Amino acid sequence: MPAYLLTNEESERLLFKKVQPADFDNWLPFHKEPLSSQYWLGLPTDPKVACQQQFDSIFQRYSENLGGMNALFLKKTNTLVGLCGLLVQQVDGRQELEIGYSILPKFWRHGFAFEAAEKCKIVAFEKQWSNSLISIIQVDNIPSQKTALKNGMFLDFTTTYHNNEVYIFRIHS
Repeated sequence: MPAYLLTNEESERLLFKKVQPADFDNWLPFHKEPLSSQYWLGLPTDPKVACQQQFDSIFQRYSENLGGMNALFLKKTNTLVGLCGLLVQQVDGRQELEIGYSILPKFWRHGFAFEAAEKCKIVAFEKQWSNSLISIIQVDNIPSQKTALKNGMFLDFTTTYHNNEVYIFRIHS
């Protein structure tokens, strides 16, 4: 199994699974919703192209042991609600382990991002994968910032990441 994945982990409402190519069509609505990408510059405008780029990146991370997103499924209905995972990132020349999260628009404001991000934090610290975790969040993305703060993170610094001004939120074990 690729490094840093939470495959078969569970939270109260969610089951973490490895992303599969068959999840593409169920994830596509994320990229069809303009609000999903409103904060991030440089993404493709065509939803299918954006989704394909994201999936290519996920599978490349798996193959290179750079962590990766997990598909989040509701335990009760086996419905895909989002993606969340631990990602090896390079930020300002330093290797970091990031908690990344995205939720399908129809499941926004139900606490799934926090629930999944918290589980990532707990597992990463329990398995001693790192003594510090970050989240890279575009400076105008208030909902994601609130999720990071609720997960016990603090605003560490501001930088540029992939041509976007971002906040780096951090938590130590």
